[in-house]
Amino acid sequence: MEPNVDGTGRLQAVGKDCNPAYHTLISAFAEKTGTPVVLNTSFNENEPIVESPEQALDCFVRTAMDAVVVENTLVQRQPVEAAAAGAPRNEAADLEGDAGSQT
Repeated sequence: MEPNVDGTGRLQAVGKDCNPAYHTLISAFAEKTGTPVVLNTSFNENEPIVESPEQALDCFVRTAMDAVVVENTLVQRQPVEAAAAGAPRNEAADLEGDAGSQT
């Protein structure tokens, strides 16, 4: 993780009452990994910060990101091995309902 230019970081707590969806996501991540912390950073690649779903997907396609979540949709890159083997593409998963499940 690269800190801010001045070497600092900023902790932000997310309460269940102030942001239930984000709290649910962090809780599901904690259950799966044992780490109740996620890193939230500026979303851009040598350009202004991403401000729309279209810009998010454009940045995802141009960079080496593993995944991007746009609203309730998870978009993931298909592993090279699976693509070479001709595995069916399943890059989007609906995140509504159980935050830890993928359909």
